[in-house]
Amino acid sequence: MFATGSQINYFHFSRSKSLSDEENLKLFGKCNNPNGHGHNYKVVVTVRGEINPTTGMVINLTELKEHMQEAIMEPLDHKNLDKDVTYFADVVSTTENVAVFIWENLQKRLPAGALYKVKVYETDQNIVVYKGEESTPEK
Repeated sequence: MFATGSQINYFHFSRSKSLSDEENLKLFGKCNNPNGHGHNYKVVVTVRGEINPTTGMVINLTELKEHMQEAIMEPLDHKNLDKDVTYFADVVSTTENVAVFIWENLQKRLPAGALYKVKVYETDQNIVVYKGEESTPEK
């Protein structure tokens, strides 16, 4: 397995359209600020597979970084998720859903089965780990 990371800076407003203003405030607290708020997230992507005997790598690091640029940085970095990213028009822009978005975008670009885990750090204590649909909580 191999892991590499990047830093995303973005802006959003945590709100579920299916909840009332009062319910949103109770659920999301200060993240429900109608004027929005920003984050500096760290994302770590882990890939797996057979080590290529010629290159000695699971995946070419340069290619992986290009895929991460296309799948993570271009659509998310320095964006207002709720206004600039179509995916979040009807999906609440929580860290969990950001991890799913990253997984789905990366999985399209990588060899089948290569993507193992997406880890999104909101803070040192608030971390989301996503391993696809069969994901289970990591301890």
